[in-house]
Amino acid sequence: MTTSTVSAAELLVWRTMLRAQARISRRVQADLLARHDLPLGSYEVLMHLGEAGRLRMNDLADRVLLSRSGLTRLVDRLEREGLVTRQTCPSDARGLYAALTAAGRARLDEATPTYRQGVRDYLLSRLDEPDLRGLQEILAKLAD
Repeated sequence: MTTSTVSAAELLVWRTMLRAQARISRRVQADLLARHDLPLGSYEVLMHLGEAGRLRMNDLADRVLLSRSGLTRLVDRLEREGLVTRQTCPSDARGLYAALTAAGRARLDEATPTYRQGVRDYLLSRLDEPDLRGLQEILAKLAD
């Protein structure tokens, strides 16, 4: 089989992976919106900033899988809501950091149990230990 040929069975794997990721993400987002009025993308920005303290905008864009312009718009919105602040980079006048505000930390802390419960309900509870190990191995191969 040549590298440009993809079988129907292989396409089914691809489409199933996309469908599963989209369905899980939509369900987690629906929970976050209903309980915290917080879209999943906004939660992910807050989560990464919460873990790191602050991040350069370029690094944050890479972590949340957004274009730089898409992240800029999202951070603009979070800044207007008082959840994130921008800080200049002392070593690079053109560089900017994004950091959580106290309100952002509070919102993250409030939403995290909902996020984790969604991950549990929509993914983890449907897999047994061998499934989880196998999925982790597969995803590690794909992430490299």
